[in-house]
Amino acid sequence: MKYLIVSDIHGATSSAEKIVSLDNKYNFSSILVLGDVNYNGARNVPPSDYSPIEVTKLLKTIANKALFIRGNCDSRVDAFVLEKEFYDLKKIKIHGLKFILTHGDLFNESNIKIKKNTVFLYGHTHIYVLKRLDNGSLVINPGSISLPKNNNPRTYVIFDDEKGIFSLYNIEDELIQTISVN
Repeated sequence: MKYLIVSDIHGATSSAEKIVSLDNKYNFSSILVLGDVNYNGARNVPPSDYSPIEVTKLLKTIANKALFIRGNCDSRVDAFVLEKEFYDLKKIKIHGLKFILTHGDLFNESNIKIKKNTVFLYGHTHIYVLKRLDNGSLVINPGSISLPKNNNPRTYVIFDDEKGIFSLYNIEDELIQTISVN
């Protein structure tokens, strides 16, 4: 089974279209959205295709398989219009692996204990990270699918639980980096 991991859409229609297109291609078991779905916030210039209403319409088509994390730019209305609960922190298991999902503004590597054999997923920084800690745990940030920072490309991650591999792609579907759970 495959899982899509995205963050920081910030109301970009093309990013929401990409998520739906990827789901049509792969039929993901779940889509993990690590926050900042519809709004750009006071520090970000809105994407050129900024349309929270259109993004909501697109994401509602995959909402039945999506898990939403609340980002610092998300509001209660996002959960209302998407008819989904938004979590500040969510712990789940996928194929026997423990996952901790958060946006990264409230909980991050400096203030949360990442135990052995855990995958810590976060967004917020708009900069991708795929790394292994000394205890064997993984820390993964898919970057931003719409507003990357530090000259990074727009990115997303696909987790293939059968192979145990996280793969980071740019928006043109070019592989940038992989990391395995072992």
